[in-house]
Amino acid sequence: MELVDVFNRYHGTALIPACERGHLEVVHVLANTEGFPIDHVNRLGWTALMEAVILGDGSQKYSNIVRTLIDAGCNIHIADHEKITPIQHARNKGYSAIVQLLEQTATW
Repeated sequence: MELVDVFNRYHGTALIPACERGHLEVVHVLANTEGFPIDHVNRLGWTALMEAVILGDGSQKYSNIVRTLIDAGCNIHIADHEKITPIQHARNKGYSAIVQLLEQTATW
């Protein structure tokens, strides 16, 4: 069994709860592991990026997680089951630093 074949009860990889809980070091390792599914979508319809935005608190720690995911090549345009994108969630929550990171990335 490989690391990418292990899923939690929400059918998420280890990266997803690491993003939710703010474990930047774990996020960095997993997001930069060759072959790791950085854009895996769990049963809730959320990617690791979505978890960092929706369940994070918008602090510097979560901005750093978002930056790490972006730098590792995550797809910032994957919307949830309700067709809401990470940038829309960040705007709705008032997370201006994360919005700025996502806006800058969207223009690359």
